[in-house]
Amino acid sequence: MTFNPLEQRGIPLDRQLRSWRELNVEPIDPDAADPYTRCRIIAMNGIETEAIFFGHHLARNCDDVQVKQQLARTRYIEAQQQKAVNWLLPGVSSVLETTIAYEQVAVDLTAWVARMEPDPYLKQAYEFGVLEDFDHLYRYANLYEMIEHRKAESIVDGLTEVMPGRPTPLHHRNPVDNVREPYDRTSVNPLSKLHALTIMAAEQQTMNFYMNTGPTYMEPIARQLYQEIGLIEEEHVTHYESLVDPGETWWEQLVNHEYNECYLYYSFMEQESDPKVKAIWELHLNMELEHLRVACDLMRRHDGREPEEVLAPALPNVLTFEPNKAYLRELLETQMDLTTLGTGYVREAHERFEQMQERLHEGEAPPSDRVMAQHQEMFGRDYREETEGPHPVDPQR
Repeated sequence: MTFNPLEQRGIPLDRQLRSWRELNVEPIDPDAADPYTRCRIIAMNGIETEAIFFGHHLARNCDDVQVKQQLARTRYIEAQQQKAVNWLLPGVSSVLETTIAYEQVAVDLTAWVARMEPDPYLKQAYEFGVLEDFDHLYRYANLYEMIEHRKAESIVDGLTEVMPGRPTPLHHRNPVDNVREPYDRTSVNPLSKLHALTIMAAEQQTMNFYMNTGPTYMEPIARQLYQEIGLIEEEHVTHYESLVDPGETWWEQLVNHEYNECYLYYSFMEQESDPKVKAIWELHLNMELEHLRVACDLMRRHDGREPEEVLAPALPNVLTFEPNKAYLRELLETQMDLTTLGTGYVREAHERFEQMQERLHEGEAPPSDRVMAQHQEMFGRDYREETEGPHPVDPQR
């Protein structure tokens, strides 16, 4: 059955304000919850955070007081939604445990989007990025065993493998080589717009998380690893945000954001196994349907266009958190040695790449490699969770 959010009526905006009691959601049980429930929570927090940031940026570029007031009303509800969603995470989880969950989100969300992306250039962008998130998961999992003496398999629960991806030290590129070509808003598949917004928001959330939590650790190697991977997340946000056509008007971007929120809440509601969390997805979907209606009215009034000109006529197949092991192994076999040059991809190191590497590393091992060396010294091995057999790339076995 198709679901067209443009044809649905949501909860009127003046009935969406929630009290403290209603916002005081019960967090999930980290030991009993489906790991993909936690992934959906993290992903949706990133989407809501992006919606809030975008709303502020739009307001700062708008001189119509009535529009700014309308945006403020919707944005306050978005802020309540973000609090309800993010507060579903349990306080007993350490920062590093949440970090490993963040990287599981990055791996399985980006891999699924890459599999479903109809545009070859955009698909390649997601395939390139996911192999770097895959290696970040591996590095943090080794740090986790070193400083908390626990194994990441208790978090990823066999759904996502933990093993080397494209080596983290090789992720540091000249900034100009992180900029991609944007899609063409006039001809691109509407699904591609949703994919680009989703992955951009997810990576932006991870960047912000590492920026703020990295220095909370006392262990020097932990602080250094968060600093290194935090800089790579800056590269990833540049990589993904540049895929969005800058020719989209503010109002076009607004309806794209609201439509994407409807798509994701509907997707997560359809697959959620926790009834209490599912009820929140359903409630927020009904709120977002009204936010979309308000955004569409603003677009008609200020852009002189109908939203149907830029949005899909119905929601695509639900975005699904599921294992992507075979797909990731195929990418490891074929794309581990890629880097970027300009807006394209190459297999050979080039002058800008080598200069960046030399200036940043100065001939010393970066934190991501020192984590592995220290782990090897402590345990006589690295930490892996290879559920489907040995690593597909022979030198990495």
